[in-house]
Amino acid sequence: MILEKYSMGIGDRFGRQGAAQLDAFLRAQATGVAITPVWNKSNREHQIIGTKPSDTRRAADQAVRARNWGGAYYVDADHIGLTNVGAFLEACDFFTLDVAESIGRPPDPADLAAFTKAQRRFIGALSVTGLDAAMDITAAKLEQVGKTYIVAVKEAARLYRYIAAAKGSSPFVVEVSMDECDTPQSPMELLLILAALAAERVPVQTLAPKFTGRFNKGVNYVGNVAQFTREFEMDLAVVRYAREQLGLPASLKLSVHSGSDKFSLYAPMHRALKRFDAGLHLKTAGTTWLEELIGLASAGGDGLALAVDIYEQALGRFGELCKPYATVIDIDLSRLPALADVRGWNGERFAAVLRHDELCPDYNPYFRQLLHVGYKIAAEMGERYIKALARFEPMIATQVTENLWARHIRPVFLGT
Repeated sequence: MILEKYSMGIGDRFGRQGAAQLDAFLRAQATGVAITPVWNKSNREHQIIGTKPSDTRRAADQAVRARNWGGAYYVDADHIGLTNVGAFLEACDFFTLDVAESIGRPPDPADLAAFTKAQRRFIGALSVTGLDAAMDITAAKLEQVGKTYIVAVKEAARLYRYIAAAKGSSPFVVEVSMDECDTPQSPMELLLILAALAAERVPVQTLAPKFTGRFNKGVNYVGNVAQFTREFEMDLAVVRYAREQLGLPASLKLSVHSGSDKFSLYAPMHRALKRFDAGLHLKTAGTTWLEELIGLASAGGDGLALAVDIYEQALGRFGELCKPYATVIDIDLSRLPALADVRGWNGERFAAVLRHDELCPDYNPYFRQLLHVGYKIAAEMGERYIKALARFEPMIATQVTENLWARHIRPVFLGT
């Protein structure tokens, strides 16, 4: 199974927006740009919402039939490990192997010795087209990379082999995720990680590295854009080298996680992709749920009342909701709007405060981040929320499609 050049992870937490999401991909297709949708949902999200991977597969298949989508599409077991992969095996054909927690763990001495022996061919000054200078790889640097990353690579290999044995002849796409760690990987580290994955015969098609800066959920990038751009370009150069020299799949490409709403990065990312003729997997998950809220509020009446109710409960459960996402949100509690004020808003005002439009004076990123992690409340509402999605579907669908098309697909993949 060969992953296409451009793909997007499009989470749909409540499984109701697949057709509206595909409408954005159909717009891209009409311009001559093919982007493959990948519906992703993590084990944590399934547990919170009360769904199963088979529900995600069913929703994706229904959307494909509804829009007569003729291209490839996938269902991603998002951020899984050996402890929870079993529930995803039947429904999924894309597996994000999350091994970030294994980074930095002391390796078995025999594994470290095998790594340094296998990769000592890289010791010296290694020139990689696209990098300004040769990599100075010493024996000491090689050993340090092994000490930092070989346990994570071994974990990815064990997980891949477990999935492959369980899936048998059923093909699937492998992604390796190393983004949820403290320190970005250097070009040298990325190269040696890919070399180690190749040695373990893991057919990785997309790898999510850690980048400098903060990739908070649902809001813009926080950091030095020029520095990110340089890191992104260097990683593209290393990935190209790895495809050509390490025997990894020709479809190997970078994956950018928490990639939704990183508007300041999209133009430089587009230029870099064109410069290197490179592919990309852009993961945009929770913003579909926010577009549902915007659609509900914009509808007014009962839709607005429900949205306000969710905010009220989110305020009251601030600590509980934010704790699991503490590393990927920054919310100043003092800058959240008072509940009394929100109760007086009309639908347009609620939508304007929530919608990610940095030119709008009403936009509040703290409000947006809190509601981003507040989907648990909607899940607890059960039929009340699901029935509202059906009742106000036309308004919601417009928001979902426009968000993907205008704010994400166009700037990243079309450069407009």
